[in-house]
Amino acid sequence: MKKLFLSVIVMILLGLTACGPASLGEVLRSGKERITSPDVPETDLDLLVEGNCAFAFDLYKTLRDEEGNLFYSPYSISIALAMTYAGARGETEQQMAETLKFLLAQEDLHPAFNSLDILLAQRGEGAEGKDDQGFRLNIVNAIWGQKDYAFLDEFLDVLAENYGAGLRLVDFINETEKSRVTINDWVSDQTEGRIEDLIPQGIITVLTRLVLTNAIYFNAAWEYPFEEEATYNGPFYLLDGGEVTVPLMRQTESFGYTGGDGYQAVELPYDGHELSMVILLPEEGQFEVFEGLLDAELVAAIIEDLDSQEVALTMPKFEFESEFGLKQALAAMGMPIAFTDAADFSGMTGVRDLHIADVIHKAFVSVDEAGTEAAAATAVIMELTAMPAEPVEVTIDHPFIFLIRDIETGTILFVGRVVNPGA
Repeated sequence: MKKLFLSVIVMILLGLTACGPASLGEVLRSGKERITSPDVPETDLDLLVEGNCAFAFDLYKTLRDEEGNLFYSPYSISIALAMTYAGARGETEQQMAETLKFLLAQEDLHPAFNSLDILLAQRGEGAEGKDDQGFRLNIVNAIWGQKDYAFLDEFLDVLAENYGAGLRLVDFINETEKSRVTINDWVSDQTEGRIEDLIPQGIITVLTRLVLTNAIYFNAAWEYPFEEEATYNGPFYLLDGGEVTVPLMRQTESFGYTGGDGYQAVELPYDGHELSMVILLPEEGQFEVFEGLLDAELVAAIIEDLDSQEVALTMPKFEFESEFGLKQALAAMGMPIAFTDAADFSGMTGVRDLHIADVIHKAFVSVDEAGTEAAAATAVIMELTAMPAEPVEVTIDHPFIFLIRDIETGTILFVGRVVNPGA
């Protein structure tokens, strides 16, 4: 029971709360500054969150067959792919919108992401973190492009205005490994060291031209911390009928609670009462059935039914990380063309020369008596649609013949020979 029960607990933390150093790559700034007060209708924000939450649980259905515990940030994945989507056109754009549940047109979607990001950045003022260093919910973006490779100003402007992402220049061709390390170091810095080595060796190649990254870090204390003295070692019952002994925290407090057919739900607020963890506990023996029914509509209905009451809560401490290559999952969900040579990301460069090589995601979570620490990062790797030909060397250092011709008609105007250019 441990491997999937815990996945539902913390998946909701980052999925429903939204329903760098300059030395790491020279930054080529867009002529546009980030829009800090976007004029976005509330209906657009509602549609953005609705779509993001639908995608969160569509992805869960695809990832649920993974072995062991499961943890990811659908919000991080949505942002990284939204930045990529800004350059998508034609059928590629259509498939991405349908799969990612982007319910807004391009010109409305990116300002809505910007507005939501600004709202989330305001959370936790004066609240505590689980490490006594203060509440943190940091969401940052960066794009990494091959130096001397031409990206459209319009594409860079969208990312600058709505995602605060300047183009960091690296050399994927001549410094492939150094570029990978540079990106991974940036991710580590943004997640306080919790996400290390996001991009494994071999993912970035000499064909890579663009990497779009998002990092998210969350650290919050419980509104009602558990007493460490009350924690005890007890059994946690597994799906296969076995059991393991784990540290179990317990307290009795007024929490949001509801119960339904085959499940219980409890909501634990974080300090400041602006974010919370919602735990969904299927009845023993009903996990697979409940998991199969899980979608954004069911979760929204459960949250709507939460009502404050005294709860004697016992729950495990836990800490783990997950990592995924999402190429196959996203292709299976409905956007396969983006990963092929038929992809159209001409909104990035003006030509159809790039496709998505992979989408890498890594996440970490730690839950104890004090609160929750969670981090995640996503990288979208864009590469050339075909291997560039090796340059043919031509060194004119011996006698040669040349001619001058009219291209349109083919008329030969001059013919010459050079046997000694110094004569």
